[in-house]
Amino acid sequence: MVKFTDIINTFIRGISRSKVSLMGAVLTTVTFPILLVASVLDLMGIVQNPYFGFIIYMVLGPLFMVSLVLVFIGLFFFKGKEEVGIFTYEYLKEQFTAPNRFAKVRKLIFLATALTLLNLFILGLISYTGYHYTESVGFCGQLCHKVMAPEYTAYKNSPHSRVRCVECHIGQGAQWFVKSKISGVRQIFAVAFNTYSKPIQTPIHGLRPARETCEECHRPELFQGDKLYIRDKFLPDEKNTHLQTVLLLKVGSGGYQGTNAHGIHWHVAPENKITYTHTDTAREKISEVRLSKPDGTEVVFTKATESTDGSEGKVRSMDCIDCHNRPTHIYLSPDEALDQKLVQGDIPVSLPYIKKNALELITRTYASQEEAKNTIATEIRARYRRDYPRLVNNNMPLLGKAISGIQAAYTENVFPEMKIEWNTYRNFLGHKNDSGCFRCHDEGHETTSGETISMDCDTCHVILAEDEASPEVLKTLRGK
Repeated sequence: MVKFTDIINTFIRGISRSKVSLMGAVLTTVTFPILLVASVLDLMGIVQNPYFGFIIYMVLGPLFMVSLVLVFIGLFFFKGKEEVGIFTYEYLKEQFTAPNRFAKVRKLIFLATALTLLNLFILGLISYTGYHYTESVGFCGQLCHKVMAPEYTAYKNSPHSRVRCVECHIGQGAQWFVKSKISGVRQIFAVAFNTYSKPIQTPIHGLRPARETCEECHRPELFQGDKLYIRDKFLPDEKNTHLQTVLLLKVGSGGYQGTNAHGIHWHVAPENKITYTHTDTAREKISEVRLSKPDGTEVVFTKATESTDGSEGKVRSMDCIDCHNRPTHIYLSPDEALDQKLVQGDIPVSLPYIKKNALELITRTYASQEEAKNTIATEIRARYRRDYPRLVNNNMPLLGKAISGIQAAYTENVFPEMKIEWNTYRNFLGHKNDSGCFRCHDEGHETTSGETISMDCDTCHVILAEDEASPEVLKTLRGK
């Protein structure tokens, strides 16, 4: 009768007589405890470093699986000079075809089953935790640090900074899962061989359907009413004069729950199907806008435009991202970046001409963020020690705070290594630089009867105060 110890000894001898099995056994022995402990630490959230997860699931996990395969391949196919009799196909066939000998291999079966279950458990654990790792924000934004640094930085400063990347970039179901993983493999090769574009192009055609994505959180039936919007602005004068613009945005409704479609979200009402034809990949040159009404009639607005990339016009149904084209990865203009830091107190308003000096420094061209930060620090210190020595000497921390705020305004929006400068990415929310709303609302798109798409300011908002210091309307609203 075959003893259990004989099986173990034979198993060990079989491994030692095959170089392939021996290599697999060594790799398994080394990786197994490390992998088990690391997976548990990751599941418990003790280690947050994204490279820790990469080592577990992209290096140790596959290495462990390959080492297991090598052990069994070596036992059965690369046994060396001496036969490992108890593990040969002929031996097993003889034992299973002879009923009186089946008892002799029961322990072998139990051992094989135990090892199989243990390996399946480890593989299942790796697969489960590995899947969730590849769905994490750290994996998406931090693993390829240089490439994704701009997008990850913009994401952290956005209104959607607590929404995981995969919630927007990967849809539900197997089709989107497979599509995203195939795309991910392509991106890994692009990073490895340095073939990715600089700057990263906006994936206009690669995202999920926008309404299907956005409306998982932003419920259309609750779009209603108006919204008070206050925009802060600081002048580049000695006192950094604080001005405010107060708007009443006509957010409106998409026409759900019995309400009539009105305001800005009239564009997404079910009864208003809007399509447009664009002649460039950025969707800024719009040659035709077509409105299909509930009664079946159509209104067509046309405008002569030239193709900017040699392509013919493409038709698109209007949805959320035609206005909210950068809902998460938002890059500010130089003025906006500094105004934000000034209103938040990251740059002290009490420093004379700080807006002017900061604006001049951050709009220079630098080879790297490090160069920009060093130049900003050196120049600000030199200027204020020269022009306002008493102010600086009496309050050095104030100057240090201003330097940090100006550096942050630059490093959160400009990434020279990735060729991302100020205004590299266009934001269609609003109507800056004759873009955004004015792509259609320009009174240049006209029907055959002479009707145009209005660009009247009151169509989408009412201006209650514009570039005013301490607007009266805000005093009234705040009861002062």
